[in-house]
Amino acid sequence: MSNAYLDALKQRRTQYSLGRNLSISKEELTSLIQDAIKHSPSSFNSQSSRAVILFGAESEKLWNIAIEEVRKVAPAESFAQTEAKLKSFAAGVGTVLFYEDQGVVQGLQEKFALYADNFPVWSEQAGGMAQLSVWSTLASAGVGASLQHYNPLIDASVAREWNVPAYWKLRAQMPFGSNENGFGEKAFMDDAERFRVVG
Repeated sequence: MSNAYLDALKQRRTQYSLGRNLSISKEELTSLIQDAIKHSPSSFNSQSSRAVILFGAESEKLWNIAIEEVRKVAPAESFAQTEAKLKSFAAGVGTVLFYEDQGVVQGLQEKFALYADNFPVWSEQAGGMAQLSVWSTLASAGVGASLQHYNPLIDASVAREWNVPAYWKLRAQMPFGSNENGFGEKAFMDDAERFRVVG
């Protein structure tokens, strides 16, 4: 049985070899990213996910910030390898910074006190769905990407650089660009270990 959504999920793969050889425009990429987040589900329709979309020199600036912040904490003997990885993210077309709006979370906690403990969890789930939606959407458009987590190490510097509201919590970074390498085979664990079908 063919399923377009599953086909999109299967196309979504981690791409570390990014380039700038895309025929799709910045405006089209922006629209794809915005629509993917806009149409991702969230508990109570909270729409708590936020994004800062960086292109070109602004994306490079992000990864330079990450290099300097990681340099402060990484062992000197292994930093060269880490720096090369961070520079590979800057080689792409742009980066999506994924945030969750804590003001929305706190507002829902106050409005629905019975579920207060759950709203931070549901916010994380909404953020994860937004990230997957963007990643799959980009993959379907032939755009490579990966999901990175240099938060909270870079949070303060990034917030200062792009005037990000204090109540937005950085959850992930997604560098994207052209696929400059193919993908290896993906291994899957046995279905019997992962799933139970009852009834």
